[in-house]
Amino acid sequence: MKLWWQLAGPWLKKHWRFSLLALFLALCTVFAGIGLLSVAGWFLTGAFLAGSTLTFNLFAPSALVRGLSMWRIASRYAERVTGHIVTLDLQAEIRTESFARLASFKPAQLAQYRDGDLLSRLINDIERLDTFFLLIISPVFTAVIAGGFFSLLMGAALPAMGWSMLVVLCLAAAVLPYILAKQTAHAGLAVQAAQADLRAITHDAIAAHTDLLVFDSVAIAQQQFSEAGLRLAKAQKQVARAGSLGTLMQQLLMGGLVLTLLWLGANAHAQLRISAPVWVGLLLGAMGLFEVLAPIMRGAAGLGAVQAAAQRIQALTPISSGTTSSTPEKTAVLASEGRLVIDSIAVAYQTETVLQDLSLSLEQGQRVAIKGLSGAGKTTLLMAIMQVQPLAAGTISYAGVSLDTVAPAHLYQRISLLSQHSPVFMGTIRHNLLLSDPAATDDQLWQVLAQVRLAEQIKDIGGLDAWVGEGGNTLSTGQVRRLSLARTLLSAASIWLLDEPTAGLDKSTADAWFNDLQHLAKGRTVIIVTHAELPTGVVDQTLQLQKGHLIPD
Repeated sequence: MKLWWQLAGPWLKKHWRFSLLALFLALCTVFAGIGLLSVAGWFLTGAFLAGSTLTFNLFAPSALVRGLSMWRIASRYAERVTGHIVTLDLQAEIRTESFARLASFKPAQLAQYRDGDLLSRLINDIERLDTFFLLIISPVFTAVIAGGFFSLLMGAALPAMGWSMLVVLCLAAAVLPYILAKQTAHAGLAVQAAQADLRAITHDAIAAHTDLLVFDSVAIAQQQFSEAGLRLAKAQKQVARAGSLGTLMQQLLMGGLVLTLLWLGANAHAQLRISAPVWVGLLLGAMGLFEVLAPIMRGAAGLGAVQAAAQRIQALTPISSGTTSSTPEKTAVLASEGRLVIDSIAVAYQTETVLQDLSLSLEQGQRVAIKGLSGAGKTTLLMAIMQVQPLAAGTISYAGVSLDTVAPAHLYQRISLLSQHSPVFMGTIRHNLLLSDPAATDDQLWQVLAQVRLAEQIKDIGGLDAWVGEGGNTLSTGQVRRLSLARTLLSAASIWLLDEPTAGLDKSTADAWFNDLQHLAKGRTVIIVTHAELPTGVVDQTLQLQKGHLIPD
């Protein structure tokens, strides 16, 4: 409950009026159902006992039955609409906050998670949270209010019936669901963990299907999937078995209450302490109240899974403590030109030092290549310049301004990164290019495409509105890299950071790419991280990154 409230509380407080409206409509539906059965029972019993006499008023109760029926239909519809709006809007809010948190994660933080697991948290875990509002909060709220009111009404007619009703209501709506939630907590956690494993295994298998076939490892992937599926089935059976037992106990309580009310009512009627129409009306009304208790048991059975989902989401979206951050606001502005100075920086991952006392100074327009073994820290250096990877020591400045004092939005206007895996997003050529400059005209888009020697190929596949598919799967590897470079060209960045820009390209295509870079990057400071042999004249200097230091090649 606490974890769910930490995730949902801010949204519910912001939209408390609409949330209360959803609960109020749910309460109206329950009251209409109880009232309909009570009035119908009283009406039919009274009409039967009146027989052929004309002393019984048929018009008022029949009109009341019709009115309550229409009320119940209207409130049920409105309750479903508002309840699902609250749930879906709440999911959208939590999903947006979780995605925003993921977007701000450092590479080292993201490396702790599998891609399939992150997708599972953003989709399945957040969807699981709808159980809490629809099957716990709303039914418990209506059961407490409507049940308490009806118990008082029944107690006013016959105290023993009122107390019986209240005791059974407490057992069926509170005690049994609590016991069921405790019994299924571990199994619910197992359900959520197994579902996350299944999605992660599926995602990994799809991403690596070629390697699985080449290395004849399909059977291993199938075995992993089967084991996770068996764990899920076992945990789901435990939850379903406990839920069925809880529902059975609840039904037995309700059946016992009906027998008790029949016995108490019969004795009271025999002693003339209650009339038959009132007795039957209260009995049917109590049976109508049972309708709200069934969802509580289903919600209690899934409470363990809800708790697990909330824990997994909270791990991505830490809740703010409400304290004011002491970090000063970043307001510095970078000039359009200047010297890039990396002064004695150190970068460490946990206890392992990757870069140590590293320094580099580049004048505006200078181009440098950095080589080194895999894992030497080349990409880490680029991440440090982009202020994505925090520094353990030292400073990085541009035109005399320390980069850690510049707001990220302005920093990324001056420094552009073409990563080794720069993505092409599902959409059109135009959509992918406008990510860099939403205000760019078609002429500007064609200009940068021509600069990277991609214009004619784009015309052949349909122009700027050509669909590139998911991950750019309608384009070749070389076209993807050139489209990514064209997107970089559209930016007003003064510094280009290129991480393995020709990865996946054959030598002739890579050499053409580097030769084009010489005139495309004119006037810009360029740092190229690569293992490739560069054509003559592409860079002014080549450096080796060894043991955390830069040394001339």
